[in-house]
Amino acid sequence: MVNIRQKKPVFRMVVAGSLIAALASQTAFAQSTPDARREALRVGPHPGMMPHAGRMFPGRSLAGVPGFPLPTLHTQRAYAPDGTFTSRWTRADALQIKAHSSTSVPAGQNSLPAQLIMPDIPADFPTINPDVWVWDTWTLIDRHANQFSYNGWEVIFCLTADKNAGYGFDDRHTHARIGFFYRRAGIPVSRRPANGGWIYGGLLIPEGAQEQVFAGTTYTLTAEWSGSLRLLDPHDNRVSLFYTDMAFNRDANGQDITPAQAVITQSLGQIHADFRHVWFTGFTTHTALLRPDGVLYQNGEQNPFYNFRDPFTFEDPEHPGVNYMVFEGNTAGQRGTPNCTTEDLGYRPNDPHAETLQQVLDSGAYYQKASIGLAVAENASMSKWKFLSPLISANCVNDQTERPQVYIKNGKYYIFTISHRTTYAAGVDGPDGVYGFVGNGIRSDFQPMNYGSGLVLGNPTDLNQAPGTDYDPNPQQNPRAFQSYSHYVMPGGLVESFIDTVETRRGGTLSPTVKVAIRSDASVVDLRYGNGGLGGYGDIPANRAAINVRAFILDLIGQNIPIRSNTNGQINSFVNTNQ
Repeated sequence: MVNIRQKKPVFRMVVAGSLIAALASQTAFAQSTPDARREALRVGPHPGMMPHAGRMFPGRSLAGVPGFPLPTLHTQRAYAPDGTFTSRWTRADALQIKAHSSTSVPAGQNSLPAQLIMPDIPADFPTINPDVWVWDTWTLIDRHANQFSYNGWEVIFCLTADKNAGYGFDDRHTHARIGFFYRRAGIPVSRRPANGGWIYGGLLIPEGAQEQVFAGTTYTLTAEWSGSLRLLDPHDNRVSLFYTDMAFNRDANGQDITPAQAVITQSLGQIHADFRHVWFTGFTTHTALLRPDGVLYQNGEQNPFYNFRDPFTFEDPEHPGVNYMVFEGNTAGQRGTPNCTTEDLGYRPNDPHAETLQQVLDSGAYYQKASIGLAVAENASMSKWKFLSPLISANCVNDQTERPQVYIKNGKYYIFTISHRTTYAAGVDGPDGVYGFVGNGIRSDFQPMNYGSGLVLGNPTDLNQAPGTDYDPNPQQNPRAFQSYSHYVMPGGLVESFIDTVETRRGGTLSPTVKVAIRSDASVVDLRYGNGGLGGYGDIPANRAAINVRAFILDLIGQNIPIRSNTNGQINSFVNTNQ
């Protein structure tokens, strides 16, 4: 007690001194310029971390970083889905990635915020199948993107290519076919094989059936690219495939004679299952839904390297019964025309770190014109669609916003997409991985997540080093900068992807699943999930079950499997113990 009383005068002096210092600093702050006040409020980045990295969701701050421009202000305001408002992922937004990247890490390390980076995939990863490469992967979903098992089986759909056909992994894209895999539902990771236990079921579409879309045109080969697959009714076995039908017209050296044709296409089929396996029928008729129009979405005449692919369909809870589709596109216009605007740059007025429009145009950044498109179905069968204005543009920022999907959580609308470091425009940079945007409706003034940057889940990357490529890596770059790609965000924040290159080993197989925790406009990688943040390889669980006993019995009969008196009991036991 005596010691405490003796310390009181000292304590009061310290408090008084602190108050005087605080008042003095406030007076000086009030007399400073607006730019100086803004700079004083910022907090510099710690190596490999975002500012205030001790917080669970540090990415909510939009205070910026000294020496960099502030991110664009986005309201998240919702607009009518059929309106003309297009949100922008601006250069000011994308520069926040560089702003929060450390400049002092040793070569080959990760310079990006640790809470936004996928943990390292081991180089001794298992492969899902010895005969096919696997990359873009999606699930059996309903109109609200719930993932379904069917009669006791989980099912996934992947772009596949034959490992034994004489071409290499990097030539797979023109040979891509949609394959499917299945496994018993509800088996925990600890009881599965290391590679996830997925069984290859074969190709989904009968050989050559998709070529009917290109009747009357000239092409030398076709391919099937990514999309989504809708279970039309959880009490039925009818499914609708939406995918990107591709046709190439190439010479003997593999060079394009004419631009590739990309057509968003629908095909209908049926899913079947018995005690032993899963199979599909149908997919013999293919209906062209959308071709780029050159008005809202760039086409091959405007740009031989245009992007138009990856349909993802859903029903908006705010518009019951209306089906929408998001897809990857490019802003319409002739390639190479320097037509970016100050709105595409997105700098706040009088920002001392802003680029001028002329500086950006002089850099050649106008070749990058990614967009996320929107379409609406005009009939209940979803066989007729019309374009709506793009949801997001990335002019002068990036050229690819692949595999977009809509994810709704707590009344917020998230658009997740994937992109490459090598598709960024001059002057902006970011890793291969997932980018996210949040708003209050399908069409919103979307806020890029995490400090306004858009980065949600990147590969470990050193932005201080040149990227190299997955097939010709830069030895100074992080050896896992291309470890995974084609991420797909699932219910509960689980994220699956495929392995591209880990150290010097090429993949073509499913990655470990990771989990992203999301709160409003920020996210973090959940390191409590799995082993240090890495779940099982191909851990793609269903969160809903479709059980159709009548169809199960018909499938047993069709497979000539004997029907015993207790078949109903067997079926119920099978589907219930595998959920």
